[in-house]
Amino acid sequence: MKPTQDIRPTNFADALGERYLSYALSTITSRSLPDIRDGLKPVQRRILYAMLQLKLDPKSGYKKCARVVGDVIGKYHPHGDQSVYDALVRMAQDFAARYPLVDGQGNFGNIDGDNAAAMRYTESRLTDVALALLEGISENAIDFRETYDGSEDEPIVLPASFPNLLANGTTGIAVGMATSIPPHNVDELCQALLYLIKTPNASIEKLVEFVEGPDFPTGGVIVDGKDTIIKAYKTGRGSFRVRAKWDVEKQKNGLYEIVITEIPYQIQKSKLIERIAELLAAKKLALLHDVRDESTMDVRIVLEPKSRTVDPDLLMQSLFQQCDLEVKVSLNLNVLDGSGIPRVMNLKEALQSFLDHRYVVFERRSRNRLAHIDHRLEVLEGYLIAYLNLDEVIRIIREEDDPKADLMRVFKLTDVQAESILNMRLRSLRKLEEFEIKSEHAKLSDEKAMLLSILSDEDKRWNAIADEIRDIRARFGKKTPLGARRTAFAEAPVAEVIPLSAFIEKEPITVICSAQGWIRAAKGHLKETDDIKYKDGDSARFIFHAMTTDRLLMFATDGRFYTLSADKLPGGRGFGEPVRLMCTLGEGEDIVALMPYEAEKVLVVATDEGRGFRVNTDEVIAQTRSGKNVLTPSTGFKATHCVPVEGDSIAVVGENRKLLIFPVDELPLMSRGKGVRIQKYKDGRMSDLITLRMAEGLSWQMGTRTRTETDLAPWAGNRAGSGRLAPTGFPRDHKF
Repeated sequence: MKPTQDIRPTNFADALGERYLSYALSTITSRSLPDIRDGLKPVQRRILYAMLQLKLDPKSGYKKCARVVGDVIGKYHPHGDQSVYDALVRMAQDFAARYPLVDGQGNFGNIDGDNAAAMRYTESRLTDVALALLEGISENAIDFRETYDGSEDEPIVLPASFPNLLANGTTGIAVGMATSIPPHNVDELCQALLYLIKTPNASIEKLVEFVEGPDFPTGGVIVDGKDTIIKAYKTGRGSFRVRAKWDVEKQKNGLYEIVITEIPYQIQKSKLIERIAELLAAKKLALLHDVRDESTMDVRIVLEPKSRTVDPDLLMQSLFQQCDLEVKVSLNLNVLDGSGIPRVMNLKEALQSFLDHRYVVFERRSRNRLAHIDHRLEVLEGYLIAYLNLDEVIRIIREEDDPKADLMRVFKLTDVQAESILNMRLRSLRKLEEFEIKSEHAKLSDEKAMLLSILSDEDKRWNAIADEIRDIRARFGKKTPLGARRTAFAEAPVAEVIPLSAFIEKEPITVICSAQGWIRAAKGHLKETDDIKYKDGDSARFIFHAMTTDRLLMFATDGRFYTLSADKLPGGRGFGEPVRLMCTLGEGEDIVALMPYEAEKVLVVATDEGRGFRVNTDEVIAQTRSGKNVLTPSTGFKATHCVPVEGDSIAVVGENRKLLIFPVDELPLMSRGKGVRIQKYKDGRMSDLITLRMAEGLSWQMGTRTRTETDLAPWAGNRAGSGRLAPTGFPRDHKF
């Protein structure tokens, strides 16, 4: 049986690539990226045009959103009704759109993140801003194309006397590209446009003097420096740091509360408060006592500090770092240019593209108006001829079989003039009408002369466009409630290191680490530690007091330091967890020392080879789980000692029982390395090392009593010496 259709063999990869490319191009040009000229995506443009066709102007009544959505998907946009309704809702939300294009009546959602009511319950109509976008659409200002089914026509782009792209901004994700344009203040945009008309070679630095930065519908404070803002506008890519706006309200008895009145753009208030509450419950906001939402129509989030002594700036700084009270709003000015090609523009290119569009629209509207004037003048001239020969015109109409042809032949009229005379009403034959026709003719002639003058002079055209921009500025500028700037500016904050206490509740703990490396933290500073239980075969090794805000330094036999957070340690119940779960301690390596971190304290680190150096604790803090390599042992040796410097001398004893004492200063202060010789050995290795004060002598345990040797002159020497045999009674295990 022969196939009924033409089947052609095609490489699968080629066929797939061709179809995916078509899909990608469709997504980019027909769904995700806005047009630089009117700043709209196709679905938004179709919604506004459908509402115009339904005569939903600001002076008329509202219509159900379901009616609008039905017209849009039935005539222009063959997609799901919910996606169309979502686009309509966003254009109506005053917290999402800086200059709403739709005037909604009913529940259109709120800043808490609640959804809008179903489309059958809500109503809508156009706003004045939307009318400014549609102004001139019936005056041949733009081109139309057939709809998807060929039954109607739809605009390719709107005339857009309002700079909607930058004024309202947009976001979108296409295939392989995305766009993210924050909203701006239209008054500032108009000032920049007027300056660009006057100075076409204006620099972006100059334009940024007018367009200071984004202007978000939810307000907030931009805390980026001017250089950062200029760089973003120069490249068309960047971001803006936006913080919540807050104030301190004084209370009785010296207390105060912090009140947040504006939150960053596109942040849901309810989720923001939930996040702050989670941090509070997790004890990561030690300076904050409580958070309350007292919002009505306006945002009012109340933060109650722990005490009157808490610095409000420090409290807010900790919140800025941990939740969405500070966000980065990205700028990616990726749009479809006038020819439909996607590309990233800078600020000047975006403004110039809008002006170029206005130039084309103005010229087309002017020529369209000129054509209407010519047609009307032609008709009026025919009327005047009829009035001058009224009796003859009436006779021809009453008596001739083809009055139109006879009128054209007798009075040399055009087809349009003859048709107009034949369609004239009887009431138009009154004498007063003749004077009105002459007056209208004179007025239209003057308008025609003015239009011809403008169309023949480019400077006059730009002046006329500038007048239109001034009109937009007057209607929607900063002097109007809608146009007043909402987002403020502040100096870029200096990067501050917030104390850990700002995030963690400070509580006393006892750190317990067993010989096998199981670590835990018991609440409080335990006085009795003999009752602490360990796993079978395990025993105590490190037990010390600390605070939950402390960082712990752990030194291992591979010479690496690891940093642990005390608040992250498992609780005191049970046996804890292996310390290897908290850091990447090498296989076969053991813990040498574990202690709380103290700033600017000096440690002595050494290997059993008898080499080492002094190191500052600030140099050994590790930022990652893999630790920080500080001491490098020679092959076959291990790091064995890490002791704090608490005296003026170092005492070291080898396995050969020889003791050497030398000044601390003879051991160099380093940040990393193999170290220098501490004590020299012919056989054996270093056994132990401590620091001491020479004036107080050297002490060691002898059973249940302590012996102190005060005359240390026989063992005093220089670093790297061999030393002398330890004094009588020194422990046989060669340990201090």
